[in-house]
Amino acid sequence: MAFCPKCATPTADGANFCGTCGSPVGANPASLSVTPDTLDYTIQGDNLQICRVSLKSGQEVYAEAGKMVYKTTNVAWDTRMTGQTLGDKLMGALRRTVTGESLFVTFFRADGPGEVGFAGSYPGKIQAFQLAPGQGLLAQRDAFLFAQPSVQLTVALVKKLGTGFFGGEGFILEKLTGPGLVFIHAGGDFAEFTLAAGQRLQVETGNIVAFDDTVEYDIEFVGGVKTAIFGGEGLFLATLTGPGRVVLQSMTLQKLRRELAPTRTGGDSHNAFDALSGFLGGSED
Repeated sequence: MAFCPKCATPTADGANFCGTCGSPVGANPASLSVTPDTLDYTIQGDNLQICRVSLKSGQEVYAEAGKMVYKTTNVAWDTRMTGQTLGDKLMGALRRTVTGESLFVTFFRADGPGEVGFAGSYPGKIQAFQLAPGQGLLAQRDAFLFAQPSVQLTVALVKKLGTGFFGGEGFILEKLTGPGLVFIHAGGDFAEFTLAAGQRLQVETGNIVAFDDTVEYDIEFVGGVKTAIFGGEGLFLATLTGPGRVVLQSMTLQKLRRELAPTRTGGDSHNAFDALSGFLGGSED
């Protein structure tokens, strides 16, 4: 993939000029090595965090709709479809519709030194990931917060039918591809693991936030039927196999809703067949 040498926006193969800043990209832009501008940001708070981003003149980020908290007046915003060509834009819109998300993302561009702030929609943490060119990160639905324009946001389908049915994340995941900084948000606190090649980690399905695209994601039937029904952990666990990084969340929206339900009578256990809620729509974590 080619990138603009000035603003690091992805450019179509064979393009002579960047569609974002208008800079010439040369006859062979794919041969250029691009490093996106350094992004000045701070993450403040504990479990109700906000990310404050200081933008230089001409610098730009884009965010999921509804995630902005504030901006200075010299930061302009513009709602667009993602993608470089009309076909890319329409396909991206279709995929985002399938995931239940907005058709558009919002771009924020400063015409001088400015600031913009972003936060998630529920208590949790914000984490930044620095992605190298071509490096991919898979994340649960609604985890994406904002990113530099050089980062591509697309939709990924899980590779195995059983994973989609019982994985708690549904068939749809968000895929973010570098280069650039990307920020994700999820519930509670985060636990991060770096798995070696072949190393495996079993996880309650809804607690997965994100993992490198080098990590293999699958679903396994746990223990026996008695353990699944009376152990309070459901019938299935997600198995993540390295190499790569894995990020987990300590709280899911599903568990929070269950605890706050007025008809709540039990402990933290749940029905073994709750895993079926992963079909298409995921667990709404």
